[in-house]
Amino acid sequence: MHVPDGFLDAPTSVGTAVVAVAAVGVALRGARRELDDRTAPLAGLVALFVFATQMINFPIAAGTSGHLLGGALAAVLVGPFTATLAITVVLIVQAILMADGGITALGTNITLMGVVGVWVGWGVFTLVRAVLPKRTAMVVPAAALGALVSVPTAALGFSVLFALGGNADVPFSTVATAMVGVHVVIGIGEALITALAVASIVLTRPDLVHGAKPLLAQRELTIRTAVSA
Repeated sequence: MHVPDGFLDAPTSVGTAVVAVAAVGVALRGARRELDDRTAPLAGLVALFVFATQMINFPIAAGTSGHLLGGALAAVLVGPFTATLAITVVLIVQAILMADGGITALGTNITLMGVVGVWVGWGVFTLVRAVLPKRTAMVVPAAALGALVSVPTAALGFSVLFALGGNADVPFSTVATAMVGVHVVIGIGEALITALAVASIVLTRPDLVHGAKPLLAQRELTIRTAVSA
């Protein structure tokens, strides 16, 4: 998924850089509402976990590769705004220190993984959480589905960008089929890893899981209502 330098033309790279800068600016403000003294250390651990999992690359075609994204997992654990920041930090370190993804393509990679991957995963998670029984255990399948959908969606986003400004004459259908097809399989693996990671924390410290907080608050309200009655 890491896009290298020169893969997209200058206007497309500049456009995604503008989107990335705007998204990071919004995330900086939103993260203040998500983090506290207990969850701030978890954000660092999530960034390290995502960094490690993104080192596992699966070659696709035309000089690009696919790997686990971690956006949905980060969003469920620490919130979508903080997740965008965590993914952004990971991508910057990878681009500068490890040449994994181009410097000029940094805006593109942040847009695809830190914005599309995170927010699609979070959106699917919240929708699934809303229809499942109101128990903290239901955070796990909701997170897994969010991860499953977010990965091929980000891959489709790349396919669209490549169709708009790719520096190679490859049909959109060919790029989309290769990217989405491979990333559906990767999405299944990411869903399993996300489910295991979220489940391990939900079972022990659900209060640290951002995606579980509304359910915990609702449960506490129900208990207070029952006691007062």
